[in-house]
Amino acid sequence: MIRVASYNMRKAIGTDRRRNPERILEVLREVNADVIALQEADRRFGARAAVITPHLLEEHSDWKPVTFGVRVNSMGWHGNALLVRKNSQIVDCELIHLPALEPRGAVMADVRIGATILRVIGMHLDLSGLWRRRQAAAILAHVSASTHKRPTVMMGDLNEWTRAAGCLRDFSRDFAFAETGPSFHARRPVGRLDRIMVSEQLTIVECGVHQSAAARKASDHLPIWADLRPA
Repeated sequence: MIRVASYNMRKAIGTDRRRNPERILEVLREVNADVIALQEADRRFGARAAVITPHLLEEHSDWKPVTFGVRVNSMGWHGNALLVRKNSQIVDCELIHLPALEPRGAVMADVRIGATILRVIGMHLDLSGLWRRRQAAAILAHVSASTHKRPTVMMGDLNEWTRAAGCLRDFSRDFAFAETGPSFHARRPVGRLDRIMVSEQLTIVECGVHQSAAARKASDHLPIWADLRPA
């Protein structure tokens, strides 16, 4: 069984308007996933440094970041980051360039977990429905064109409210959705903006939204998770 999770950590600014990366790590420890896709993991301006510093991650967590080498002080790219267990092997990683009016991108990594090489894609899509569909098309085309086919999980903040339309309909042609439930706003979740999607080589065994007291304070989104079994 492989547990994956997605979390828009809002640059570690909680519902109390305080920035506290230690709270984000506390929530991640509660979720205890093997692979985590983070959104808004870097600061927005300046050097766009990682909010969770390398020292903090190394000393107080069981994960290591997938390194994409774009910005020295960033954890990922355009705020998207992937964390994996320290004992897992990162087989490959790359960036996925997305069409956008403002800077947007997705990150991808092939991670060996036990006997399985899992392809993980983390994303944070646009607020505009038109651009979301274009970005979904770019991600799906990138996956389809890949030389090596892997069991694939895609997750992140899709900013889409309606399941029957837009980018969710586009993704659903080839991927199954984990029915995790609403994750936004953390204090009173009503929107299913955060999603986990899997290819046919993976079975969703269990899934949900993590709603601990710490999670309700650490960000304006709640983390979502899914337990997967290779088919």
